[in-house]
Amino acid sequence: MSGPTLPAEPGERLIVPLDFPSGREALAMARRLEPVRWVKVGLELFCAEGPGIVEDLASMGKQVFLDLKLHDIPNTVAGAVASVTRLPVRLLTMHASAGPKAMEAASRAAAERDDFGVLAVTRLTSDATGGSDFADVARFAEGAAQAGLFGVVCPAAAAPLVRERFGDRLARVVPGIRPRGVEAHDQVHVATPEKAIAAGAHWIVVGRAITRADDPAAAARGILAALAGGA
Repeated sequence: MSGPTLPAEPGERLIVPLDFPSGREALAMARRLEPVRWVKVGLELFCAEGPGIVEDLASMGKQVFLDLKLHDIPNTVAGAVASVTRLPVRLLTMHASAGPKAMEAASRAAAERDDFGVLAVTRLTSDATGGSDFADVARFAEGAAQAGLFGVVCPAAAAPLVRERFGDRLARVVPGIRPRGVEAHDQVHVATPEKAIAAGAHWIVVGRAITRADDPAAAARGILAALAGGA
């Protein structure tokens, strides 16, 4: 399985999304997040700034997770993935619902780089449908593994199913993370950082609890300390 090395230390497990409408705001936040190694660039920021924002973040020493959730015909997905491999991006997302052929096309395109991986999004953390047995997540994870993708994005409650079936064959990125006492906002599938790691997450995505804190760096350090305590 090609792709980034799976995190071995708690400090490598935290990803902070830079969900801002401009590069100026995103870079300012990235500078404040000195203890954070991984940042996520989503559709809003990438559409506003283009590939340049990825270059800027990489030049700051950040590992970039590009969350574009590609969903198109196989040829188009392959072309998009090939373009992203030429950027300093380590992780990229596509929707598993794009189908087996699209995932296979993405896997082949991603093979151009050993340190780059494509993740299949199995279920959005804001999605209240699909049932509590996570049969859809299991099905999509099976398709991602067969296609040769690096891993999946899944809710924390579904991570044990993926871990049991695939072990470290599929990396597991878990969003919807909220420290104790923090509102869920628009998320349905939420978990604390410690519970997500215990459930089998390799990486956790923590957004507003950090970026909207009075002191984002201190909030990030608090989560990293909690992960270290539960490691």
